[in-house]
Order: sequence, then C-alpha cells, then structure tokens
Amino acid sequence: MPALAAWDGGPWSFLRDRARQGLVRSVRRVFNDEARGQRPVERSNDALFPPNSVIWRVHGDVTSMMIGGIAALLLQMLHPLVLAGVWDHSNFRTDMLGRLRRTSRFIALTTYGPRADAEQAIARVRSVHDRISGVLPDGTPYRATDPHLLAWVHVTEAWSFSQAWQRYGNRPLTAAEFDRYFAEIAIIGEALGATPVPKTHHAAGELIEAMRPELAADARTREVAQLVLNHPAASPLVAPVQHLTMQAAVDLLPDWARRMHGLARTPAPARPLVTTGALGLAKTLRWAFSG
Repeated sequence: MPALAAWDGGPWSFLRDRARQGLVRSVRRVFNDEARGQRPVERSNDALFPPNSVIWRVHGDVTSMMIGGIAALLLQMLHPLVLAGVWDHSNFRTDMLGRLRRTSRFIALTTYGPRADAEQAIARVRSVHDRISGVLPDGTPYRATDPHLLAWVHVTEAWSFSQAWQRYGNRPLTAAEFDRYFAEIAIIGEALGATPVPKTHHAAGELIEAMRPELAADARTREVAQLVLNHPAASPLVAPVQHLTMQAAVDLLPDWARRMHGLARTPAPARPLVTTGALGLAKTLRWAFSG
C-alpha cells in the first residue's frame, strides 16, 4: 500500500505523468504534421456519429487502428486498379508518413470531428478522386470515382479496423455491435460514392469473397508491400514498436491475402509474443491517453 500511495501522490506520480505526456506527444507527432500547424482532431458532440456509437469506440483506439490500417492497405493494393491509382497518382513511395497522416486525419474527422469538418473532408477526397484516372499496361482503364473500386477500399478498411479491434481492443464487439459498426461506417462509404456498401459483418465477408477473382499480385504489388512493411522508423526507439505493429498487421490478414503477397505469418511458437506485445502496446497507449 505505501508503494501505491507513493505512485499516486509522491515522487513516482511526477515520473508517471511525465511518461504519459511523453507517450501522448510522440503519438501525436506521428499523426499530425506539427510543422504545418496540424493539431489532433477534437471530439465533437456535433459529429456524424454520436459519442456512444460503436465507430467512436473502434476508431478511437490507436494501436488497433494502426494495425488495421496497415492490413487494409495491404488488402487494397491487391486490386490492380486500386494499386494503379495509387501508383500513378500518389507520392506514397517518398512520403509514406504523409499518406498515413492524411488517412488517419480523414478517419478522425469523419468519425468524431465536427460535422462541417467531416463533410468538408469527404468533399475534398471526392474532388481528388475526380482528377484520378488512367490505363493499365494491358489497356484496362480505371477511375478513382468507380463505385466498385471505392467499395473495395471501403470494405477492406471496415473489415481490417473491426478485426484489429476484436483482437486488440479492450472489449470485443458483440454480434449486434459488429453489425452496427458496419452500418455506421457505411455512411462514410456511401458519402464517398462506394457501391455496394455492406451494412453487416456477414455482408462485408460476402463482398470480399465476391471480389477476390479480381485481385492479383505482381512485382508492383510486392514492392508496395515492402515499402509499407519496411518503412524506416522515425527513431531507433520506435523501431521495435513499428516492427511489432507491422507483423501484427500481417498476421491479421486472411491466409489467401498473405499468400498472394508472399508474406509469412508469425511462426506458431512466436505468435503469442506478437499478440501479447501488441496487447501490451494497446493497453499502454490507452493508459497514456486516459490521463
């Protein structure tokens, strides 16, 4: 008991608070370009979704969203037309951090930012999509506004975020909450022009299966995967955490997607280490942001 009292109000309290503040600052620097004046998105009671929504719970968890986001990107790149749009019209190869920040900010704004800001963010993305089109080497045309391609991007994100939450979140979703999450995030997908947009967990699985014949992996696909998974860490201290997050994302992928990418799941004897490590990271970040 004396040790707990010292932690709560004595000298350990100062160290605890400094550690918490340091963690929060480090995470915020990753997701916000402070040099450009970016600040974390404030949670609003006038958001597209209410504070008690499932989407607030899932999208508010840093670790599971990082893991799910990486898995989603790896899945999305398996569609040749989606990959072409990113390859031909994006600087992701030289600015991976910038892409991460833009994506995470869009998710934050459309989940719990002020409604006007969320609607502006959606309009901005649609405007960017209007300017993206091209032709594959085999002559197949593509457009970023294609509702079918937008549906693939949407469903892989929703599936990956929800699966990462189930594995690393602090309270797994019930079957009803799972379906509610897909119904809520469908509002964003529809606003971006995706069709069809699944509104239940089962419908999401069906859509992914239906689109699998369109997927392919080639040299460009694998180059993107390696760029994502081997992106240099911001510092030597961050490197182990980044490696853990990347491997957890690979382990989250369906077996068929890992095979297409030529990626290996963590060997069974070491798998608990990855899971335990990611759970520990998630708990630590929740503690840091709860203060």
